Amino acid sequence: MTDTAAPTAPSFRSDMTVELVKHSASDTDVLWAARVSTAGEQSLEELSKDPERSKGLINYLMRDRHGSPFEHNSMTFFVSAPLFVFREFHRHRVGWSYNEESGRYRQLQPVFYVPDTSRKLVQQGRPGKYEFVEGTPEQHKLTSRAMEDSYGRAYETYQEMLAGGVAREVARAVLPVGLYSSMYATCNARSLMHFLGLRTQHEQAKVPSFPQREIEMVGQQMEEQWAKLMPLTHAAFNANGRVAP
Repeated sequence: MTDTAAPTAPSFRSDMTVELVKHSASDTDVLWAARVSTAGEQSLEELSKDPERSKGLINYLMRDRHGSPFEHNSMTFFVSAPLFVFREFHRHRVGWSYNEESGRYRQLQPVFYVPDTSRKLVQQGRPGKYEFVEGTPEQHKLTSRAMEDSYGRAYETYQEMLAGGVAREVARAVLPVGLYSSMYATCNARSLMHFLGLRTQHEQAKVPSFPQREIEMVGQQMEEQWAKLMPLTHAAFNANGRVAP
C-alpha cells in the first residue's frame, strides 16, 4: 500500500514523556508477600495496624536483600523518547515487558530529539574515567543545526520512498535513532529498582552509575511516580544505598 499523505515537516523536542497509565502497587503488597512466610495469610487491615513494624520489615527485606516480596506488584508506564533511549531500555529484560509502536504497520511521525542548552555536550577523559562538561554556545548551535538538517533530509527521503510505493518496513531504515518512539513498559518494584540503580545518579547510591542523560530523565520521572505509590519501599531503597534487593 502506498502512503499518499502530504509531506510533513519535522518537529523537535528535548523532553521525555513518562505517564503511569495503570498500577497495582503499594507497600502493603510487599508486607503481604513477606509475612505469608512466617504468619500465613493475613488481611490488608491486619498488615496496616503497626506502621513502624511495617517500615522496619520493609527496611529489613531491602537491607538483607530478600528480593521476591518486592515482585508482587505491577506498574505500567507510557514512555515517549528517542529510539536510542529505547535501545538502552531494552537491555533491562528481567521483570520487564514492552510493547513499542511499529514502523511496519504505521507511518512514523517526524518528531526528533534535539538537546536543549542544559544538556552537557563535551566528554572529557577516557572510558571508565570520563565526565561530561558544558558545551559552548557555538557547540550548541552546531548540534541543533546539524541534527535538524539531518533529520529533515532523512524524513524527506522516508516520505519519498513511501510515496514511491516502498513498504514502510523498508523505508524506515533511513530514519535516525533521534526519532521519537513510544511504548508501554510494565515492571514490578524490584525490576524498577534495578533499573534506577543503573540509569540514575544519586547522592545516596553506594555503587556509582554513569547513565546517559536522556535515559536518566526517563528514570527520574518513573521514580517520582513510583515513590508516591510505595513510599516505604522507596525510602528503604534510598536508605540502603539504592541497590536492588
